[in-house]
Amino acid sequence: MVRELHVRKRRRGGGFQDVAVLTGFLALTLGVGVFAGLVAEPNALTWYPTLAKPLFNPPNWVFAPVWTVLYVLMAVAGWRVWRITDFESRALLFWVAQLALNFAWPFIFFGVHAIGLALIEIAALWFLVLLTMVAFLRVDRIAGWLFAPYLAWLSFAAALNAAIHQLNPG
Repeated sequence: MVRELHVRKRRRGGGFQDVAVLTGFLALTLGVGVFAGLVAEPNALTWYPTLAKPLFNPPNWVFAPVWTVLYVLMAVAGWRVWRITDFESRALLFWVAQLALNFAWPFIFFGVHAIGLALIEIAALWFLVLLTMVAFLRVDRIAGWLFAPYLAWLSFAAALNAAIHQLNPG
């Protein structure tokens, strides 16, 4: 916490390094999305349609654009915090951890069809995203608020996961 406050005053200027690091953040988050989509897509077309789903289940085409926007927001938020802190900050460690859990969920849900385990995992992800958002708010308010849509979508996704789990016991 002391380190976070101490480095708060340091802001990198523009230039090539800023653009390069932002590009890296975008490539990482969007790469997670692409690989997660590659895992989910075959099962989203075959296994997922066989499941009983609640009335509030959105059509499949909604997920890709929503996640693309969320990954871009995550990347920009992480980049903004990096500009103030550095890669070793607690806030960015939370950011990496939540991205790893984000990456794991489609493998659990779609890859191994473990709906109940995916529900536990998404609850852990939700909590870690909340921690990341709070840590980001302490460093850069805009970066913190960029996580609000992600937290809202995860709340919806967790409710959807829970409903699918309840409707498909066993």
